[in-house]
Amino acid sequence: MLTLGVDLAAADKRTAMAAVEWLPDRAIVRDLVLDVSDARIVEASERADKVGLDCPLGWPEPFVALVQDHRIGHVTVAGGDAAQWRRRLAYRLTDEVVREETGIIPLSVAADRIAHAAFRGAGLLAMLAAAGHDVDRCGGGRIVEVYPAAALCRWGLAYRGYKGRAQDVRHTDLVAALCGVAPWLELGAFEGLCRRSHDAFDSVIAAMNARAVAIGRAAEPDDEQRTVARLEGWIALPTGPLSSLIVGPAE
Repeated sequence: MLTLGVDLAAADKRTAMAAVEWLPDRAIVRDLVLDVSDARIVEASERADKVGLDCPLGWPEPFVALVQDHRIGHVTVAGGDAAQWRRRLAYRLTDEVVREETGIIPLSVAADRIAHAAFRGAGLLAMLAAAGHDVDRCGGGRIVEVYPAAALCRWGLAYRGYKGRAQDVRHTDLVAALCGVAPWLELGAFEGLCRRSHDAFDSVIAAMNARAVAIGRAAEPDDEQRTVARLEGWIALPTGPLSSLIVGPAE
């Protein structure tokens, strides 16, 4: 099995992509690159069994409805708790599930800068669909939405403070911790890049999260959630430990 992980930025610069091959007893990082274009992602996806995309795949349905209503001048402000009304505009169903399961609050694709990456992501999904990929925003096709911070949390690793200038957790220490708990992961010649770039590191985690989805070790939406997730996207949280990624499909 080959999984692809993409840490998608708003532009090619700082977009990272990792390809991980999964063998019975180990996982090997076969490629890890920075400053990746949409065309290169689409091309690499052709060879992958599963692609983990670190980017929101949609917007909250109440937010979409608000924009449409605002355009024609018929916005109706919900009665009751105004803060809760705004929250429903800002966060998707999957964001709320991640918060309940991990305590992590994902960035709002409707109200935070992550929307710039989502703009690009929408175009990328169209390109992938045009190339013949099954773009199911619930993750049932080749593409699945992942969230490296939540995956790291589920796997018992540090998930905050390793990005930016004021690092609470040294990025190199996090790479070492990952290798310590997953000795079967072979970074090889790409270990240095993983230590230098948190974008590169996140793309490796995204590829590992994609593996969890591919072997049935990630949470899927239930029937009721799926109706909304097909429009808003669904973050596939891993459901097992890191070691479960190399022991085969879940029963």
